[in-house]
Amino acid sequence: MSYPGAKFNSGLFMRDLTQWTPRQAPADFAVTGRYVMIEPFRRQIHETTLWDALGGQGVSDLIRFFPNGPYRQPSELSDWLEGSVQKLGWVPCIFRSRRTGDIVGMASLMRPDPANGVVEVGSVAHGAAMARTPIATEAHYLLARHVFEDLDYRRYEWKCHNLNEASKIAANRLGFHFEGVFRQHIVSKGANRDTAWFSMIDGEWPELKRAFKTWLDPSNFGPDGNQVMRLEALRGEPA
Repeated sequence: MSYPGAKFNSGLFMRDLTQWTPRQAPADFAVTGRYVMIEPFRRQIHETTLWDALGGQGVSDLIRFFPNGPYRQPSELSDWLEGSVQKLGWVPCIFRSRRTGDIVGMASLMRPDPANGVVEVGSVAHGAAMARTPIATEAHYLLARHVFEDLDYRRYEWKCHNLNEASKIAANRLGFHFEGVFRQHIVSKGANRDTAWFSMIDGEWPELKRAFKTWLDPSNFGPDGNQVMRLEALRGEPA
């Protein structure tokens, strides 16, 4: 199965970078959209609510493809998130429903490379309350907008276990371009992990942004709440 992602034209991106300078590393930020609010992870606020949003004792089922875990209690998940900040410079982002105020999921800006303007979105976990809803799409739109417009980065990556079909489908739907599979990339939980790589780049962002904004507009949803136009269709991609 192929995951073509956004339209790609390498000629658009052969530009002079002699004046390029390193960007700032990603840091905590907060933003409010139409459907979702994104806020920095704070253990005292999110430890239990995030655990519950991701399924409580079932959280390890949701994140079974993560290279870390399994977790038996909320403090273990929080230990990992805090450690990712302190040791790796990751930026865990918590998703909160704007309608209900409830915590519904998370993702992290990870493996930052400010010198080259590259960062990855990972540790993506959508709780049941945000799965397959506008909350999920808007959360990733706001993260990508932050990467390209606030941080002024050149490349935004999505990587996942090659067996994680749901993650690959999500990356493709959001407009990430499939770049290939890194075979025997890491040893994860005592087993081999082949990793699928996807990316967006800055030259693609204006068209991706236009499609996101059109899809997220209330006019794109019927009285039953179902979408009128698919996000891929708004990018001009075939069904």
